[in-house]
Parts: sequence; structure tokens; C-alpha cells
Amino acid sequence: MPQHYALVPAAGSGTRLGREIPKQYLPLAGRPVLRHALAALCHCENIAQVWVVLSPDDRYWEKHDWSDLGPRLKTLRCGGSTRGQSVANGLAAVADIVAAALPPDCDSVLVHDAARPGLSPALLARLCEAVREDPVGGLLALPLADTLKRADATGRIAATVPREGLWQAQTPQMFRYQRLRQALSRHPAVTDEAAALEAMGHRPLLVRGEVNNFKLTYPGDLELAGKLLNFQ
Repeated sequence: MPQHYALVPAAGSGTRLGREIPKQYLPLAGRPVLRHALAALCHCENIAQVWVVLSPDDRYWEKHDWSDLGPRLKTLRCGGSTRGQSVANGLAAVADIVAAALPPDCDSVLVHDAARPGLSPALLARLCEAVREDPVGGLLALPLADTLKRADATGRIAATVPREGLWQAQTPQMFRYQRLRQALSRHPAVTDEAAALEAMGHRPLLVRGEVNNFKLTYPGDLELAGKLLNFQ
């Protein structure tokens, strides 16, 4: 029986990648970036529904064929100006569906980045298995491997930051519906869902991710993602 839901905020413009169209719709290995981000979620038997949160004026979605991802994929045209707003709006839009879920405690929501195309079925299964019974929830993340520097206003090194105990957050991030919605309503300015839970006094579980599950952010990332997908 499906036990979880997934929500993918896809209303951003992705300007740092330097392209004319939103980065989630850029071609990657013959498919839109967003299609790769959705694939593992839509084909996971433990996920009952996958919602994509689009901008109300999105004009790219209908240009692509998403039918191979199956009937559990649905769109919500309620995206906001920030990622946090899109997630909060999406959660509000599906309140009745989650409330009617049977059994009633199967209400965990996995939030995944639209521009993170490297999520594998095995990695998704690892997260679900680790977090399923956790009282708080958790997220994929990687321990920092490189030396970390803090810059000053002139672009020079101000300090070297010890990397011990530091992790780089990834997605999906998996939390119970009501707890996540409440946390985002009280802390809307956070950059990821885990930070909202932290601000409420909770300590989300860190589940080791994979290097391939990186977010497309800067020029060159798209080419790297394409090479990695071709090796799979």
C-alpha cells in the first residue's frame, strides 16, 4: 500500500544557470530536466501521488509529454515567488486529499527539487526506509569533503571553517504533512524544509545521499548531469 506523497516545487526561473527558459525545462539526455527529477518518485510503489507545483502562468509544461510517468503525477498551478512559498501553497492545495488518506498516519511528504535530476530509485528507497519510523523526519545529505572557506566583502578568505560535522543538504526531504505545513507557515523564509523544522526545535535525521544527486545551479552543471546520466 502506498505510504507517502511527493511534492516538487517547479515554479522557479533558474536565472543563475544563464538560460532563456527555466532550468527545469532545459533538455537533458533527450528529456526535460524536470522529467528526470520526477522519474524515481513517480515509479516508487510507496508513493501514492506526486504533485508538481507550477507557476500559474507556466507555458512550458504542456509542450512536453509526461504520460510515461503514470497517472499518479498531478499538477498544481499555485507556485509562489520563492521555493518556500511554492511548497507551502502546494501543501495547502492538497489538504483535503491528505486528510482523507487511509490509513490516516500515512501522510509523509517528500519534497524534491525540480532541478535535481540524479535521484536514483535506490537512493529514494534508502531515504524512505531510514525515515519511515523516525518521529521527526529527515533528508538526504552529504558530509562535506572539501575544506570550507568563509569570504569577506572583498572576495578574500576571512576564515577557514572546520568541516567536521558539516553536511550539504540534498533532497528529497521527508516530513509528516501537518508538522511540515505548520513549520513553513511559521518560518516562511527558510531555504529548505529541514530548516523550518529546525526552527521549531526539531532535529531532522541526516541520511547519506550520493554525489550524483546534485542540484543544477551554475553553467556547466547541465553538461555534467548529462554525462552522469549517460553512464548509468
